[in-house]
Amino acid sequence: MFYSESLPKSPTSPALARQLLDRLSDEVSAPVLEHARLLVSELVTNAVEHVREDGDIEIRLGISGDVLRVEVLDPGPGFTPEPREPGQSKESGWGLHFTDLVAERWAVDHDDRARVWFELRKS
Repeated sequence: MFYSESLPKSPTSPALARQLLDRLSDEVSAPVLEHARLLVSELVTNAVEHVREDGDIEIRLGISGDVLRVEVLDPGPGFTPEPREPGQSKESGWGLHFTDLVAERWAVDHDDRARVWFELRKS
């Protein structure tokens, strides 16, 4: 199963990305779906707030076996994730930290655009 949707680089896009996950409600357990909603919301927010380049944000959802994979692609050149330091007290910047804590696997890739992806066991 695979879905792909392009969203505008807009403050409304994190909510739209969360709604896309509703398509998987018959395939993925409710707790996993909630984790996926949190993470996709954080990653899309990062793309909206930090990517300077114009263009859409693409969301890809896929299920293979017992794994849900979510990809967020943006028009930016990519970046190298920096770990949060213990005791770091910033109001923002938690998206990748949450992804690291919740996801089974995740990474940042970049070719002609940036892609942040994560995987969760679907049950």
